[in-house]
Amino acid sequence: MKKSWMVAVLLLVGMGGLVLLTYLGDTGDNHSSALDTGYVFPAPKALPPFKLTDQQGQAFDNERLMGKWSLIFLGYTSCPDICPTTMSKLAAAYPELNQENSVQVIFLSVDPARDTPTRLAQYADFFHPDFLAVTGEHSELYSLTRALGMVYTMVGDGPDYQVDHSASIVVISPKGERYAVFKPKSDGQSIPQIRNQALISDMHLIRHQY
Repeated sequence: MKKSWMVAVLLLVGMGGLVLLTYLGDTGDNHSSALDTGYVFPAPKALPPFKLTDQQGQAFDNERLMGKWSLIFLGYTSCPDICPTTMSKLAAAYPELNQENSVQVIFLSVDPARDTPTRLAQYADFFHPDFLAVTGEHSELYSLTRALGMVYTMVGDGPDYQVDHSASIVVISPKGERYAVFKPKSDGQSIPQIRNQALISDMHLIRHQY
């Protein structure tokens, strides 16, 4: 009887410890639970070396991600829906996102055949004159998008082909590392989207916790 009682006590103590460890693990999970539409990766990840070209015809590489928070959105200028919607949202949120002049928005085109520097310049400037637009050879784009955790694929033949692509926004830290991601969410009544206020508040938390 005494032995059974001691076993029961040990089991209760063990369960209590397990619950405590679970609780501590949840609260210590890089603060992602506090974010509305974003997720902070468990560990920042350095991006592989890449060489792209921006809308001014200038080289764009890893060095141009240093010193600022970068919000990277993947798409193409002929995109009929997701790209203009997301770029409009970023333009609306940009004044609050960039209050400390510490954020840059980068439109990463995965359609280099059609998105020339001139076309990228017109596209980026339409949404905001501070926005960057970059592209490069598919060999560079495939490697970079994989490292960002994003994907794209060409759909259809002929000049009117489309591009299926990720709709998330990846956050790059001032050290040039993949740090977080914003993903579209649905309220059950509309198509999934990244809401501006959630984006602004989540980015504020990310920078505060960095």
